[in-house]
Amino acid sequence: MKMRSMVRFALNWLALILTITVPLAAWAAGADYKVTKTWKLGGDGGWDYLTADAPGHRLFIARATRVMVIDTTSGKQIGEIADTPGVHGIALDYETGRGFASNGRENTVSVFDLKSLAVEKKIKVGDGPDAILYDPYSKRVFTFNAHSHDTTAIDAAKGEVVGKLDLGGKPEFAQTDENGTVFVNIEDTSEQVAFDPVKLTAKSRWKLAGCEEPTGLSIDRKNHRLFAGCGGNKKMAIVNADNGKMVATPDIGEGCDATRFDADRNLAFASAGDGTITVIKEDSPDKFGVVQTVTTQKGARTMALDTKTHQLFTVTANVSGTREKRKIEPDSFVVIVVEASR
Repeated sequence: MKMRSMVRFALNWLALILTITVPLAAWAAGADYKVTKTWKLGGDGGWDYLTADAPGHRLFIARATRVMVIDTTSGKQIGEIADTPGVHGIALDYETGRGFASNGRENTVSVFDLKSLAVEKKIKVGDGPDAILYDPYSKRVFTFNAHSHDTTAIDAAKGEVVGKLDLGGKPEFAQTDENGTVFVNIEDTSEQVAFDPVKLTAKSRWKLAGCEEPTGLSIDRKNHRLFAGCGGNKKMAIVNADNGKMVATPDIGEGCDATRFDADRNLAFASAGDGTITVIKEDSPDKFGVVQTVTTQKGARTMALDTKTHQLFTVTANVSGTREKRKIEPDSFVVIVVEASR
């Protein structure tokens, strides 16, 4: 009996120590994140990428046939960009005061005014435009075309197509180092391609060993690190952007579709369809570790980061059925806000 009591006493103390030290470790790493708000928006249709407009305190949500625009201080919808069939993503160019939305079912890009949200024109691009990126170095917008396996370059000021580049596979998300190189994940070949956004020529093609179906991509421009979410095998591939070498592959949630990097806090984030956001600390350019897993809601795969407030935004709805035949419960669509408690 004494032995059992001693074991039970030790286990209770161990549980208490873990209860205290695990949150303290996350707090010390600047990773004490939790869901702080849930905004119910409702409405019909699926969704894809989110884009945070930090200066304007807005969140752009790609929503099937339109782009919803949300005030990030109140959670209220304050605008909409209509007639965007199969919209996937939104890119913002503050220099010209324009936004660009990739319309996957129409093979077009909608060009809109950032203040009024009025659509100025539509531009024909490649087949199945998915992710979209503004590169301040070349002052171009790039669509990453899933069906034609290429990228279309648009002069942001003129609103005209200036060229394209074959990518040799199905492109997913992309990032720019803002210094003459754009990186894009190639989902079906598990590769990353680096290309020159001015010359429209490939610089490098790297195999992402141990990373299946790379989707979301973010970048640490200071330390030249890329963070790819591996949607097929619950890993984040952290890559040296100078030479393509794998730095680390920490575990993340299942069904990742987005990653983000907060340069002020040296934290990387991976949002996954299993309803988690994994928080990864960059202790040095070659040392990374998981410091927290935040529970959100099932299906919350895409994510945006407000670089000023450091808030994370993700969206989902009550979904049933298979991926091919999924059913969305009417008016269950929500925006979930995740932020640190300090």
